[in-house]
Amino acid sequence: MTRIRLTREQSRDQTRERLLDAAQGLFMKKGFVGTSVEDIALAAGYTRGAFYSNFSGKADLLVELLRRDHDAMQTDLRGIFESEASREQMEARVLTYYSRMPQDNKAFLLWVEAKLLAARDPRFRVRFNAFMKEKRESLAAYIEEFSARAGTPVPLDPELLAVGLIGLCDGVQFLATADPQHVTPPVAEAVLAKFFARVVFGRDA
Repeated sequence: MTRIRLTREQSRDQTRERLLDAAQGLFMKKGFVGTSVEDIALAAGYTRGAFYSNFSGKADLLVELLRRDHDAMQTDLRGIFESEASREQMEARVLTYYSRMPQDNKAFLLWVEAKLLAARDPRFRVRFNAFMKEKRESLAAYIEEFSARAGTPVPLDPELLAVGLIGLCDGVQFLATADPQHVTPPVAEAVLAKFFARVVFGRDA
């Protein structure tokens, strides 16, 4: 079988993806602080030199992981508005997406690790907060689009509502991750679905 020869750019992209995948698994298992550059390089099958050829350090790699997860989330949110849909259909899509987030968001602990690092490292905090600002502004834009297409006003300023939604989703998911025996998937789904129905959509669940 003929082996396909990768271009230098393809090889570099492949190396980066393998390092990112290895780091994500290790960060989720051992935590950011407990994982070394050597651990990541070894798990990916590369050397320290290969790591530093692609990333300036663990914090740089962590931001890339967050960006990758954020981009995936953006794709999912755009799917809610892709086609012409009634208000009821859009509401159903939003409820399904957010109520299942505690189960479907496999990268949640990465965001926890990033927030802990931001609380302790002033330099990383500046970079992380700029990224979170972008995340909130993006969500606020989707809230405004939903309001315009549904023809109904939102109960709060979109930016304030974005902060509240992120905080609620993070809090419920944290509880579900730490105490899955009591904060079960049905409980998490019910909390998020009822909140969205009452506060965001202005109707009873």
